[in-house]
Amino acid sequence: MQFVAANAVTRFVHVVAVGFAMVCIAENSVAASIEYPTKPLRLVIPYTPGGPTDFVGRAIAVKLQEAVGQQVIVDNRAGGGGVIATELVARAAPDGYTLLLGTPGQLVTLPLLMAKLPYDALKDFSPVTQVVASPQVLVATTKLPVSTVSELIAYAKTRPGQLNYASVATGGTGHLGMELLKQASGIEMLHVPYKGTAPALTDLIAGQVQLMFTSLPTVQPHVASGRLRLLATGAPKRTAAIADTPTVSETIPGFELMTWYGIFLPRNTPAFIVATLHTHLARLLATSVIEQQFAQQGVEPAITTPQELARYMRSETERWGKVIKKSAIRLE
Repeated sequence: MQFVAANAVTRFVHVVAVGFAMVCIAENSVAASIEYPTKPLRLVIPYTPGGPTDFVGRAIAVKLQEAVGQQVIVDNRAGGGGVIATELVARAAPDGYTLLLGTPGQLVTLPLLMAKLPYDALKDFSPVTQVVASPQVLVATTKLPVSTVSELIAYAKTRPGQLNYASVATGGTGHLGMELLKQASGIEMLHVPYKGTAPALTDLIAGQVQLMFTSLPTVQPHVASGRLRLLATGAPKRTAAIADTPTVSETIPGFELMTWYGIFLPRNTPAFIVATLHTHLARLLATSVIEQQFAQQGVEPAITTPQELARYMRSETERWGKVIKKSAIRLE
């Protein structure tokens, strides 16, 4: 289940979300009377400044600061594929003043790929809400004589192991997405990992590798210029910005490959704090300003209740655990 928020859906979920917050606050009259926040908040972002995750985090920080009347300090803590930032928040005081902008890499796939992590993604955090959802897209070199997923599968089945696909990180979203595609369709392809998006795209355009899952903004200029071919999106339904592009699920039912971000607090954060933050975030995510800012990065606002986000994380952990086990992917 995925929570991609179009305008109407966003407004509806906003009403549900605000209702959840009000119920939580009403359940504890003592907690509800406590003023929060009374000092600056810190939003920990697991990557360096300038990237898409940082862009989203800073946009949220600006609007959240306006909403709560306290400074929201952005703290970029890159390193370890997000482990450093995630551990920092896991060990922070559960007082509502240290927030994590979490991604599936830190909270779903790394716990499945690494034997030891300094946190438990499913136990050490209090989910607040998902904030962003964005489909990955499947692109091909124009040298590959296919235009659809069904044509790709038919072509690959007659040439087992002869096609190569690029990814920018072993165990990353693009890598796992292609492994899921392989497993679901019964085709064989070779994984070629790259250190960065730029060299991967260079080789994809040149035809040194044939396929890649990545974000739409990354490849849109190359698709528009005719240097790459867009085959499909990993969204559960067609994306408005590229409505003519089919989803992989139209050929392989149930296929889904999304990037998402969420806001998390340390475990045992009081319920009234979670509810207060949820209310503010749901309101700001429903604004046209945030929607327009996110659209610049090819993402959409997404709002969930804390319980929905927790359930989604568990279901994603189960889903990708099966893919990773079958692919025998491990990180040291």
